[in-house]
Amino acid sequence: MKFENLMLHSLFAACLLVCVLTLGAMITAPAFTPASVASNAPAATATQPAG
Repeated sequence: MKFENLMLHSLFAACLLVCVLTLGAMITAPAFTPASVASNAPAATATQPAG
């Protein structure tokens, strides 16, 4: 029982570490917006001068 308990705790710690690292990478990643998406955004067309 001791070995199984140790393995379950290790698996939980590994899964928790992967989740925390993934969440941290998503939060700290710079926002990347391709030009094709940005050109279709309503805010991008509203800021362009008319004419």
